[in-house]
Amino acid sequence: MILALDQGTTGTTALVLDPRGEVRGRGYAEVPQVYPRPGWVEHDPEAIWEGVCRALADALRAARIDGSRIAGIGIANQRETTVLWDRKTGAPVHNAIVWQCRRTAERCDRLRPLADLIRERTGLVLDPYFSATKIAHLLDSVPGLRSRADRGEIAFGTVDAWLIHRFTAGQVHATDPTNASRTMLYNLRDLTWDDRLLAALDVPRLVLPEVRPSSGVFGHTLAGISAGIPIAGVAGDQQAALFGQRAVSEGGIKNTYGTGCFTLFCTGELPVPSRHGLLTTLCCGPSGGTAYALEGAVFNAGSAVQWLRDGLGLIASADETEALARSVPDAGGVFLVPAFTGLGAPHWDARARGTLVGLTRGSTKAHLVRATLESIACQTADLIAAMEADAGVKVEALRVDGGAARNDFLMQTQADLLGVPVLRPKMIETTALGAGLLAGLAVGLWDGPADLSGVNPPERTFEPTADRGRCEALLAGWRKAVETARYHARVEN
Repeated sequence: MILALDQGTTGTTALVLDPRGEVRGRGYAEVPQVYPRPGWVEHDPEAIWEGVCRALADALRAARIDGSRIAGIGIANQRETTVLWDRKTGAPVHNAIVWQCRRTAERCDRLRPLADLIRERTGLVLDPYFSATKIAHLLDSVPGLRSRADRGEIAFGTVDAWLIHRFTAGQVHATDPTNASRTMLYNLRDLTWDDRLLAALDVPRLVLPEVRPSSGVFGHTLAGISAGIPIAGVAGDQQAALFGQRAVSEGGIKNTYGTGCFTLFCTGELPVPSRHGLLTTLCCGPSGGTAYALEGAVFNAGSAVQWLRDGLGLIASADETEALARSVPDAGGVFLVPAFTGLGAPHWDARARGTLVGLTRGSTKAHLVRATLESIACQTADLIAAMEADAGVKVEALRVDGGAARNDFLMQTQADLLGVPVLRPKMIETTALGAGLLAGLAVGLWDGPADLSGVNPPERTFEPTADRGRCEALLAGWRKAVETARYHARVEN
């Protein structure tokens, strides 16, 4: 069997998959969030590792097997999150800086003359979202760290590289192309670390991991589980989800509803430059090899529902939101822009902050909950409109996954706003599934793409049913609310 890990922003999911791609055991562990200042987000790397170990142990226990039955491990991970550690001791030198963190916004402002060069070579926009400015920030803010890095004593990794390091007891320092492409340091066309960008962004080459194929053996376990198991599949979470949806040929598209929302559109063997605020990035082709995609990234989606629960105490669990949203005919003119850590695609406004507009004395908890769910669907609609403009094609259907894809109200709203069917698969944990499929291909559990064609078929299709004029009015109101959030940030700063 295959052990598939999805190390996400709020938790780690571990799945034991059988040769049919069916789940035989599942484990989960939450990841504690650290907020040192407004707009700053961190994780304790040791807590991530401990959570991974707990989740995989629970999954094995649920499957009633031990590590001797595992043919390979696949890892999908929160991307861009930056970990630095001591090569000799393996100890982290600081908390991980999470992809959502906006602490390097001013550094990005100073680097603005490099924006075109970064876009040309990496397909990315200059933004605190990506790893490069996080690395430089840590090297400059932790006393003595830069000199240690220049001597080769410090290693950098996104979370996949950190976990590989831990599983192999420090023997392997490696990542895959999909994660490397999210650092703002990796040349999309040459598929190498870019020396000019390393110099311009002040990141020493000695800290960087080796880049290896997404489907292939990275090393063998020496810690966390039985020794000798190959780590055989690695991909950033969104690329893993695309692979798990099997939307891996040109024109394949999916949206993942997790902490954020991430839409990937596979463009095949050629990179497509974006003119509408999207990213050009790497993904995995049908057999796990390197391919290209357009991506739209929303920073806060499921985290907005989490805010309703933990920040405001309006709900006890996310499961309550569907009934509350359906209890009112509309949001009563209320719009929530959940820019808690800035706005991602297509706006890329690091200074924007969450904004609630349209409140009246008649506004209720139900209206706010409905506005929150609608904000997720509206943000995704903006991404797909930009994607259609860049790719020059009309999206005919959207494949969906992630925790919030369980919400029928949200999925129906999404179908209505897009005017196309929304396809929800039998298993919505496609991020872990994709990592598992990459690993299974590498160790020969499956011979090739044809063996995966029947894995995880659609479970339900949501057809658009709402009046088109009403949908257009909702989108127009949403876009006005976004402009309000951006204007407020400009006035404040």
